[in-house]
Amino acid sequence: MAKEQQPEVLKVLDVAKTQFYHFTAVVISGMGFFTDSYDLFCISLVTKLLGRIYYHVEGSAKPGSLPPNVAAAVNGVALCGTLAGQLFFGWLGDKLGRKGAYGITLMLMVGCSIGSGLSFGSSPTSVIATLCFFRFWLGFGIGGDYPLSATIMSEYANKRTRGAFIASVFAMQGFGILAGGMVAIVVSSIFRALYHADPYSVDPIGSTVPQADYVWRIILMFGAIPAALTFYSRMKMPETPRYTALVAKDQTKACLDMAKVLNVEIKEKQEVAQPQNNRSFKFALFSKEFLRRHGLHLLGTASTWFLLDIAYYSQNLFQKDIFSAVGWLPSASSMSALDELYKIARAQTLIALCGTVPGYWVTVFLIDHIGRFAIQLIGFFFMTVFMFVLAIPYHHWTRPENNIGFIVIYGLTFFFANFGPNSTTFVIPAEIFPARFRSTCHGISAATGKAGAIIGAFGFLYASQNQDQTKTDAGYPPGIGMRNSLIVLGVISILGFFFTFLVPESKGKSLEEMSRENEDEGDQVQPNRVEVTV
Repeated sequence: MAKEQQPEVLKVLDVAKTQFYHFTAVVISGMGFFTDSYDLFCISLVTKLLGRIYYHVEGSAKPGSLPPNVAAAVNGVALCGTLAGQLFFGWLGDKLGRKGAYGITLMLMVGCSIGSGLSFGSSPTSVIATLCFFRFWLGFGIGGDYPLSATIMSEYANKRTRGAFIASVFAMQGFGILAGGMVAIVVSSIFRALYHADPYSVDPIGSTVPQADYVWRIILMFGAIPAALTFYSRMKMPETPRYTALVAKDQTKACLDMAKVLNVEIKEKQEVAQPQNNRSFKFALFSKEFLRRHGLHLLGTASTWFLLDIAYYSQNLFQKDIFSAVGWLPSASSMSALDELYKIARAQTLIALCGTVPGYWVTVFLIDHIGRFAIQLIGFFFMTVFMFVLAIPYHHWTRPENNIGFIVIYGLTFFFANFGPNSTTFVIPAEIFPARFRSTCHGISAATGKAGAIIGAFGFLYASQNQDQTKTDAGYPPGIGMRNSLIVLGVISILGFFFTFLVPESKGKSLEEMSRENEDEGDQVQPNRVEVTV
């Protein structure tokens, strides 16, 4: 089989020792994901507070809540922006380079985080409309961080520890979710101490103090801080050597850039610096040749991410509703607005601390030992098991004496989502596609995942409503109930398990080996090879 000779700079990258710059890149890229997860998930903490402030109904036995269409928009609009951003910046990252598009995403995140907190208007409708506007563009910036951060980290890492470094970037999401809960706890505690309020059942109007309007704004704006802190460092990062060598075809510059950041000297052989008759660059994205080589791989990465995000975002965005349904949170009428925010934040922080964050970092430590494929299968399998454990005896878990057991099992579903497909679906697309399509294909996979997240965000909101019309939230039609919703999420996890078999194992292999970067278009290549090592 005819192959182009691999440039020396890429050989050195594959065997380079882990250095300080690798950890610097994790922090710089990871802070983007810290902000991403903080911004995407903190909105779930404040939706009930928004309902109390802006949608109070005089004389109602229950506190105000967001109408169904408003709740769906507030929870889902950032996901819609994220989907668009993943496609756009994924494409832009392959056209302009990874570095060229990287600063734009961060500026959008900083500006729109602040804008979300400053949402203005003289009526609830105008406040929510302004909030949704800024959250869409916040999501657009967040979406760009997915393909760019994953691709940058994969193209700098060596093949021995590449999985751990890419997973470390994504693992910062766990700290972002944790920080969202902790910021909400601190801010709500301060305002509770300063402005006492009786429960809603005692004083419906006074239970939501006027100063509560500052609380949700402070929580949303805090997301701008970590992004702003890394802006300068992100702008100083050089273009990745692989993009410069393989796409821009400037191997001399690739050697110089790599020498600066990794403290190695590379002497590129002149005779292979500009390869001639390189037919491997002829086939285009979605051409027959691309589909023959990578079609099933793209289907595998996109479908597993899609299925994972339906389940993952359904659980994450609506934790507060699940906690209320099983009685872990007191009834809304027995709390003031700030008490409710505090208790929701405390519950979500506990789940993040015990299930979400450990799952991410177990993946980091094991991904280069047992492989991406095995971790993804393990994760989907146990997500399925624990979803059914929660769903089948659901009424057993709703009894007060069984609440702790429910929370433990529920936390385990998060652990195996993160020690599983939530991490691996991010890692794999950054490793298995050619350099000139890598960012685009990662963006397509991620955007397909966000389509699943949108289905989860909008669908679960309605599906989980009680089957009894008298017990649904205000404005909602009857749904299939929490028990049946959890069964559906379990079935979705089963499908993810089987679609994982379309995804190749990339442990211990170079990016060029996985993408067949150096193979000529005319070679007789086995199409869509899926090699699995467990």
